[in-house]
Amino acid sequence: MVRAIRGAIQVEANDRDSIIAGTTELVTAIMERNELTTDDVISVLFTATPDLTAEFPALAARKLGFHEVPLICCTEIDVPGALPRVVRLMAHVDLDRPRSAIQHVYLRGAVKLRQDIAQ
Repeated sequence: MVRAIRGAIQVEANDRDSIIAGTTELVTAIMERNELTTDDVISVLFTATPDLTAEFPALAARKLGFHEVPLICCTEIDVPGALPRVVRLMAHVDLDRPRSAIQHVYLRGAVKLRQDIAQ
């Protein structure tokens, strides 16, 4: 079955190292908490708030071994008052588990975004 896993992290700053480190932390947490390998991942959509322009978040996934997984990055809508410096992702995975068993991951300041499903 195809399942979607959501996650987000607030990064420290708009610089390459912060974006790569934060995205690496987020992707690693999602993979570990859901007991996934890259073979389980169909595709990943990354978004970044408009204030993050120093690097593509998908680069972190490539560095983690997502070489054959389709990845894409987009910019979030610039909503006034929205949480700044946030990388979000939605991963589509091949997983034989019910939706209730999926662990969505929200880290650092991004926990505020989805307190209803943040682990």
